[in-house]
Amino acid sequence: MSGSGARRRARRHPLLVAAAAGLLACAVLGAGFYAYAGSYGFNVLLRRGGTTWETVTAGSPGLSPAMRLALQRPVPAAEPGPVAWRELAPGFDAAELPVLVAGTEVDRILLARVDPARFRFAVRNAAAGNKGLDDWVAEPGTVLVVNGSYYARDGTPDTPLLSAGRQLGPAEYDAQHGAFVATEAGAGLRDLATESWQAAFAGARDAMVSYPLLLAADGASRARADARWLANRSFVGQDRAGRIILGTTTDAFFSLDRLGPFLRDAPLDLATALNLDGGPVACQGIALGGYRRHFCGRWETQTSGDDVRLLGWRFGSWALPIVLAVVPR
Repeated sequence: MSGSGARRRARRHPLLVAAAAGLLACAVLGAGFYAYAGSYGFNVLLRRGGTTWETVTAGSPGLSPAMRLALQRPVPAAEPGPVAWRELAPGFDAAELPVLVAGTEVDRILLARVDPARFRFAVRNAAAGNKGLDDWVAEPGTVLVVNGSYYARDGTPDTPLLSAGRQLGPAEYDAQHGAFVATEAGAGLRDLATESWQAAFAGARDAMVSYPLLLAADGASRARADARWLANRSFVGQDRAGRIILGTTTDAFFSLDRLGPFLRDAPLDLATALNLDGGPVACQGIALGGYRRHFCGRWETQTSGDDVRLLGWRFGSWALPIVLAVVPR
């Protein structure tokens, strides 16, 4: 072989070594990332490019007008507007509740009211993070989907769940707020200040622990959170006639400590209400007859000391690892 050929092979050798080292490094990083966040983490990157947090002030233009209003001190008082229920099917109604400050709408709550004698409730989990609202609504027989309780960084439940009789989430968990419980006979909210979640789950097919309890039977709220933590909110409640009411806010005017009293005073006749996860995963979809609703949240702030930080992402939309679905009986 000529000397020039040997020199070319020698030049290629370091390149091959570098490429192999690069591939090995990528494999190690990928394995570490999978161990940290599972398939959910990879789907986060593919769906929305990860998560960002930007420090903001009460007047930052990146906030919604409702959030800028809610960061004022004192926060202006809000009152509920009128509600007009629309029957979509026997036992299933939809409505929207305006949130008014000095007579001007600052937020809106999308509502569904469901008779558990006519419809069944199912708790579902897709820990891989590969299902969004449209995917869940497209499941056979599904007429409503709302996001569920909290989840860990790998998409698995952070609170105890029952899904089609299978227990998911932590086996040991200290729950002091509430649980939504669905049996073959019906569905309702349980106060976990008076019983354990294990006792509440007994005999249930689908169930979900969440927090805080926004409205207890005595009219009190157990929400204790930073008033600057604002987000799109979802909740599940039960009215005094036993119907299940599901709600999702279209903006982020409410901190948790203000949402409970607002729901107590709203014309919904709520006996109890339990908060679900919030922010961009606060989603609600309805597909029943000719009626369609499709909404997912946009807003969330968190606090770090004196700083308020606004959640953002690079593109796309969020997956819903945990949902509460409604199907006809």
